[in-house]
Amino acid sequence: MEITLSVLKADIGSIGGHIQPSTALTEKVREIIQHKGRKQLIDSRVSWTGDDIAILMTHQQGVGATAIHEMAWEAFLAGTEVARSEGLYGAGQDLLADAFSGNVRGMGPGVAEMTFQERDAEPFVLFAADKTDPGAFNLPLYRAFADPMNTPGLLLSPALTEGFRFVIMDVAHTGKDRVIELEAPEDLYRIAALLRDPERYVVESIWSRHSGQQAVAASTSRLHNIAGKYTGKDDPVMLVRVQKDFPATGEILAPFSTGHFVAGGMRGSHNMPLMPVPLNAGTSYFDGPPIVTGAAFCVHEGKLTDPVDVFAHPFWDRVRDQVADKAMDMRRQGFFGAAMLPMDELEYTGITTTLDGLDERFRIRPDGPEPLRQAL
Repeated sequence: MEITLSVLKADIGSIGGHIQPSTALTEKVREIIQHKGRKQLIDSRVSWTGDDIAILMTHQQGVGATAIHEMAWEAFLAGTEVARSEGLYGAGQDLLADAFSGNVRGMGPGVAEMTFQERDAEPFVLFAADKTDPGAFNLPLYRAFADPMNTPGLLLSPALTEGFRFVIMDVAHTGKDRVIELEAPEDLYRIAALLRDPERYVVESIWSRHSGQQAVAASTSRLHNIAGKYTGKDDPVMLVRVQKDFPATGEILAPFSTGHFVAGGMRGSHNMPLMPVPLNAGTSYFDGPPIVTGAAFCVHEGKLTDPVDVFAHPFWDRVRDQVADKAMDMRRQGFFGAAMLPMDELEYTGITTTLDGLDERFRIRPDGPEPLRQAL
C-alpha cells in the first residue's frame, strides 16, 4: 500500500512565555484534525514539543496535497483563537500569511513529508525540535547515515553498504529551492564540508542507494527568509524510516547522546547543546536548552500504532545530566564569543542598532597613535 506521512508543526501560543501550549489549545487542534480528517486521512496524532504543536497524518493524497495542508492550517488557526482567548504568549506566532495559498510551505509552519510503498513492517521515528533551527539535524544524520563508527550496519548490512544519497538545501537562498545531491561514501568529505555550516546548508532528505527508497524527510524552512526578518527559531521536524534498508532505530538515536551545540536557546540567539527529552516536554533553563523529542511508530495500511517515547529510557537521564552541564558551562561565558550567535543569525537586532550608533563615533587617526593625555 502506498501512503504519505505528513507532519506539520507550528508555535501558535504558549503558557508563561515560550514553555508549552495549553491543554485547551492542543485539544482544539486535535478536534479539528479528527473532525475534518474523517474523509481525508487514514490516521493522525497531535503532540507538542516545547511550545510547538505537531500534527502527524497518514493519507494517500501525496506530498504537498492542498487538502491536507489546508486542514492543518485551519487547525492551527483554530488553536490560535484558543490561544488568544486564554491570553497565551505568541498566539499565532508562526502563521506568517494572511490566507491559505495551496500548501503551507512558505507560510511559517515546518513541514516534513514522504510518500512510499509500505513494507511488511514499517517502523519510523518522528523527531521534533524546539528552540533551534533545521541545521540541528545535520550532525545526527551525517553520523547515522554516513559514519560506520556510529552505524555498524554500514559495514554489516549488504543494503546499507551501498550507501545513501543526501539531498542538501542552501537555506540562505531566498528564491526557488537551491539543492545539491551528494552520495555517501564517495562524496563524504563534500557532504561534511557543507553540513559543518548548519545555518546555511541543511539536509532535506536522504535516500537508499540500494532500493531507491526515501529514508528521511526533514523540514528546512527558515522563518526569517519568509518574514523578511527574524521572527523566532524554526523548530524543525523530521521523519526517519528505520530497519532493513535503513539504519536501525538505535543507530539513528545514538548521535543524539552527544548533546551537540546548535543555534537557539534564549531569544534564539545563542549556541546551546541539544537535549533529548521525553514526549510532550516543555522548555525551562535559558528558554531551553534546545530540545528534541522522538516518537517511534509502526504504520500498517496507514494506521499508526501508539507512539513509543524513544528518549524516556533511563539511559537518556544520564545524557540529560551531561547536556545540562554543557549548557551551564556555555552560559558561564555569557555574551562573549561563541556563546552567542554571529550578527547575521541573531533573532533580536538591538545590538546591531547599538553598533550602528557607535559607528559614527569612531574616527581615523591621521598619524598613528596619539600620545597619552596627562590628567590635569
